Amino acid sequence: MSDQMSNAQPQFLTVGEGEAAREIAMLVRPAQAGNGAPALVWLSGYRSDMSGTKAVELDGLAAELGLACIRLDYSGHGLSGGSFGDGTISRWLEEALAVIRHVAPDRIVLVGSSMGGWIALRLAQELARQGGEGPELAGPKLAGMVLIAPAPDFTSELIEPNLKAKERKSLAERGYFEERSQYSPEPNIYTRALIEDGRKNRVLDGIIETGCPVHILQGMKDADVPHAHAMKLVEHLPADDVVLTFIRDGDHRLSRPGDIALLLSAVKGIIRSSTNRQMPD
Repeated sequence: MSDQMSNAQPQFLTVGEGEAAREIAMLVRPAQAGNGAPALVWLSGYRSDMSGTKAVELDGLAAELGLACIRLDYSGHGLSGGSFGDGTISRWLEEALAVIRHVAPDRIVLVGSSMGGWIALRLAQELARQGGEGPELAGPKLAGMVLIAPAPDFTSELIEPNLKAKERKSLAERGYFEERSQYSPEPNIYTRALIEDGRKNRVLDGIIETGCPVHILQGMKDADVPHAHAMKLVEHLPADDVVLTFIRDGDHRLSRPGDIALLLSAVKGIIRSSTNRQMPD
């Protein structure tokens, strides 16, 4: 499996125009000939990239099953161009949508981790909205979603209510504030633009209709996204077939071997159900 990974060369797609143009890196594994199953699309979390453990394991599953797999780095992340400080949900959503449209699979399963779960839910909305505007904008059909410690609306739900006075002051005066990261020596940086744009991309203020099965994996010892947040998300998905799996001792990353096994099993379950739904009665 590792040889297949190391031979993959990133491709680059220019997204945006003029000063907003940035080169987005992607790793695209083609499906084996004749494999009509949906393509897997990996959507990373905040400050994560397409070479992380879960992303690589997902690509390994695609290799094993002969599936297409699409991974990308948002601007300001990994191998992509652009400044991290310019990043917003709208900007990273635009990049994910552009990469998916560029590769143009017929059907996709979105696998989103943390912030990638928010991007996945917004992608579902955008694909449905744009598809309604005409066949040329229809894009791929959504066959399913696997969301790992999803963090929809994290800027307004998890950050803004907990801002300290000095952080509010820093946002007002400098346009950003810093927070120590558990995962990196570099601090997390949250900009005013990210927070303001986050309000425009809220999904937890109405019914979310993905039109596909959704499997959520959530650790109960997640210090970043409380497990109550996953339960709240389920309440906003009343029309969909939703499975919520709690991992009692799971943290936010869910990257241990047992966690990875659950992730791959969830993806295989979605693939199976999407294949069965396509078969005639």
